[in-house]
Parts: sequence; structure tokens; C-alpha cells
Amino acid sequence: MTREFSSDPCDTSATPDETAREIACYSLSSSERKIGSRDPIMRGMRTFLVVVAGLVLATTSATAQQLKTPQDSPHARVMQTIGLTEITVDYHRPAVAGRKIWGDLVPYNDVWRAGANLNTTVTFSTDVKIGGKPLRAGTYGLHMLPTARTWTVIFSNMTTAWGSFTYDQKEDALRVVVTPKPLATHEERLAFRFDDPAMTKATLTLAWEKLAVPVAIEVDTPNVVMASMRGELRGNAGYTWQAWNQAASYWLKNGGNLDEAIKMSDRSIQQNPTYANSMTRADLLDKRGKTAAAKEARAKAQTLASEADLNVAAYQLLGAKKLDEAIAAFQAIVTKYPDSWNARDSLGEALALKGDKAGAIASYEVALVKVSDAQNKKRIQGVLVRLKAK
Repeated sequence: MTREFSSDPCDTSATPDETAREIACYSLSSSERKIGSRDPIMRGMRTFLVVVAGLVLATTSATAQQLKTPQDSPHARVMQTIGLTEITVDYHRPAVAGRKIWGDLVPYNDVWRAGANLNTTVTFSTDVKIGGKPLRAGTYGLHMLPTARTWTVIFSNMTTAWGSFTYDQKEDALRVVVTPKPLATHEERLAFRFDDPAMTKATLTLAWEKLAVPVAIEVDTPNVVMASMRGELRGNAGYTWQAWNQAASYWLKNGGNLDEAIKMSDRSIQQNPTYANSMTRADLLDKRGKTAAAKEARAKAQTLASEADLNVAAYQLLGAKKLDEAIAAFQAIVTKYPDSWNARDSLGEALALKGDKAGAIASYEVALVKVSDAQNKKRIQGVLVRLKAK
């Protein structure tokens, strides 16, 4: 039997839902309700409001049914930084749950979503290489085409699809072929991880059941870093000599553009000539093959150096196992700062490493006389006891 509703929205039989009925009823003023039964326009309006009230009821009912429950394949996200490049994989993790996975639940020769539910996506903050092939920065839908021997890993420009059901090869940004490997232990839930992360590379691995699918990722980290530095130098950092020197030093150490690095060093020196930026410029000139100019720059740097600057430089020589050069540098510090206990202490350390026991003891004994703080006095006394016991 079909129930008929009254045309009067204020009638308790007009809509079965109290909230919807109130919306329809109180949308009309009291005077409109009094004349409504005689006015065809008002009757039409009341009918329209009854329909609206019904829609509100339907919407309310539907919304009330959409309660949150746990997903069978829970959402996960994994991120790795390579140099300055951030890589994020967003995916859902199905379980094996006693099922046969490869060639069955995940058929061979069919494109697969590399997870569950929505597209698995991977985001690169900078340009990268996948399996040696270039891929621009951005977010991609990640799909895989498994076979019994090799897999094709697909990076799609479509990122919002539900799984791989509407996958279109025309939307591919890149395809690479990889070889899966057996896992030593059972992986119940599908997982993505980053193996062997380094400054310029890492391996993105899909692991599930007893199979691992490795995807090699490479990043041109020095160029990424320098691009970042160039941007920073256009901001507040560009007004400090330290930032320009840092950029020049990075290029020097990482095989970058030496002409650009020398210009950066010059900018640093223009802002404030120091021992640090003068030595950076000398090293750049040396690497550029301009030996005479490098020697002149080092001589100028010495005039700007503090004791701490010279001490750091001498220890760098020591760390590079240039023992004779380090000893000469420490001796120069002693000559320039004869009252410094630290200079004598450092020279004693270098002489001891050289095997010059007598010279080391003599240097440490002068340091012991000059040092004032108790902690270093006790340390030097201990060093002398050990040296004299040998």
C-alpha cells in the first residue's frame, strides 16, 4: 500500500522525519500557511518544500550509515631522503591471509596496483633516475606488470584512479624492467621500504609473501644541493660571507663548476675577507691549475688567520695523514703565538704521532707550565706519564 503525504508541510503526516518536517514547515511564515490552501502558488511552494525535506531526510540517512571502520588493507606511507631529495610512497597493505599471491591473487601478465584500494603513488621532490632512466619531479601512480621471471615497473601520470582497473598505457611517464628476488622470511603484509640509502642512491623495494621487487633510484645530489643553495643565496643567506663560502666549498669538494665556485668565493671575500674564504679561494685556484695565484692567496690568508684558524688547518693536515706538513703548521703557530699552551699541546700531539718522543715530551712540558685550567692540566700530566713510561 502506498502512503500519500499531505500537501501541507506542517501536517504531521507530511514527512516521517521531524527535522525535515520542521525545515519545510518553518520556511513559510504563519500568514503564508493560513492562505496557502487557497493560493495555487503557495500550494506549489509547499509541495516543493516537501520534496526538499525528503531530500534532506535521504541525505541525513545516507550520511548516518557511513561510519568509520578499519580497512582490511590499512593505509601506510613511507619516506626517504636521498641527499636533499624526498621520496614518499603512499599505499595500502593487503595481507597474504593464507592465499596464493603470485600468479593467482596477483595474476601474471596483468597490470597490478602494487598494493590495494586507491592508486599506490610515489612522489619525488626533485628529478631522479629510475633504473638509469630519467624521471621528472612529481607524483606518479605506481603500477607493476608481473611475470614469472621479470616485472615491469610503471610510473603513470594518473594518480587518482582506483587501483589499476582504468589503467591506460598512454598515461605512462616511465617503464623499467626489474628482476624480483626471493625473500628470506615471510612478509605477511605488503610493505614498501628503502634499502641501502646513500647520498646519491637508494633501492625502493616492494616486499610481500616471499618475494621482493627492487627498484633502483639515483639522484644527482650535488646538482640538487647547488640548485637549492642558489635559491637560498637569493634570500637572506646571500648577505652573509659564510653562505657564499659554504657554497664555494661544496662545489670544491663535490666536483662542481669551478668557475662558478670561484665567483662565489669572490662574493664571500668582497663581503668580509677571512682566513676561511681566502683559503677556499686558494684551494679552488689550485684545483683550477693556477698554482702561482693559489700560493699568493694562501700567503694572504695567513695574514688574516687567528690562532684557532691555523690550529684547525693544521689538524686537517693531520687528519689527511700529511704528518710532516702538520708538524710544520703547528710549529708556525708556536712561533706566532709563543705564549699559547694550546699551540704547544697540539705540536706535542703531532710529534708523538711522528715518533719523536723527546720532542713531544719537551712540547708537552712547556704546555703544562702555561696551561691554567685544571682539566687540561690533568690531561697533559697523564700524557706525559704515558710518554715517559714508554
